[in-house]
Amino acid sequence: MRFRLLTYTMAAALGSGMAHTASAADIDANTQISGKMFFDFTHFDQTDTGQQTAASGTGLDVKRFYLGINHTFDDVWSANLTTDFNYSASDGQTQVFVKKAYVQGTFDKAAVLRVGSADMPWIPFVESYYGYRYVENTLIDRLKEGNSADWGLHLGGSLGNDSTLNYAVSAVNGAGYKNPTRSSSVDIEGRVGYSPITGMIFAIGGYSGKLGKDTQGSNTYNTATRFDFVAAYASKTLRLGAEYFTADNWANVATPYADKASGWSVWGSTALGGPWSVFARYDDAKLSRDIDPRARDKYFNAGLQYEVNKNFLLSAVFKHEQQDGDPHLAVPVAIPIGVHADRRGNEIGVWGQVSF
Repeated sequence: MRFRLLTYTMAAALGSGMAHTASAADIDANTQISGKMFFDFTHFDQTDTGQQTAASGTGLDVKRFYLGINHTFDDVWSANLTTDFNYSASDGQTQVFVKKAYVQGTFDKAAVLRVGSADMPWIPFVESYYGYRYVENTLIDRLKEGNSADWGLHLGGSLGNDSTLNYAVSAVNGAGYKNPTRSSSVDIEGRVGYSPITGMIFAIGGYSGKLGKDTQGSNTYNTATRFDFVAAYASKTLRLGAEYFTADNWANVATPYADKASGWSVWGSTALGGPWSVFARYDDAKLSRDIDPRARDKYFNAGLQYEVNKNFLLSAVFKHEQQDGDPHLAVPVAIPIGVHADRRGNEIGVWGQVSF
């Protein structure tokens, strides 16, 4: 009932339906509504310094449910509204956010402007080549070293007759789409990509800013920066990719400590014939090169995907993550945020994606 009411409210406000998925339903000639759900039913076993955590157990999660509308005013202008709902069995709470809310001006394929909350240049771009977002976030998103969407000005497009070059740049508030709070400075993220053949990409990107923490009455000691690289190939039957990042002070903008992190990820998937395909991924990251050089995160997954139909995917997956760090850091405030000295996690079950 809540989703039905939300849908009607959105349609009344914009009269439109989001292009977040390829199979959106037409409300009228200029309006579409669409959705995408990520869900899983799994058993998760996690230990921290040998003790099982409260996150362990068996249950159903709806990790994301995007419901959106998109309305086209004319050949140039359009508007988009997308909500983001999630439910986690580990905390028993549901949350609804506005993920995207923007006006778009398409002046040319080389100049597409979005004003509001929209996709950032890096994370959604890598997701499009990875192809298994419903199973796991990509490297930077999983480690919380970036935002997938944020509030601000976004400009992007492609260049050349065959769109060999592409770019995107965003000037944003910095705290992510869940927190539209203004700050005293603007954060910048950008990307430039080169596609020598169809399906292949080489891209670099970067970020610099205060992550929305530069507000009146607060102290910021450092600027968060990040450098990104990805090389990937994606077709209907094969996906291969590698991503690398290095970041400075992502968790230390508001602390007097300086720190660095870096990591890489490789993935691959191939069709087996018919509706079946297999996939695997491995991540390795150093979470705190200065404060806790022992802090490290290793992650992998492997799975078998079954395409029920073009809008319904199911995968049987096994995941493993281990995180190590120095348990004897003397100054509690210096312990890097999110770093655990001895944490292990194994998860097995079924993940799914439904889109319309």
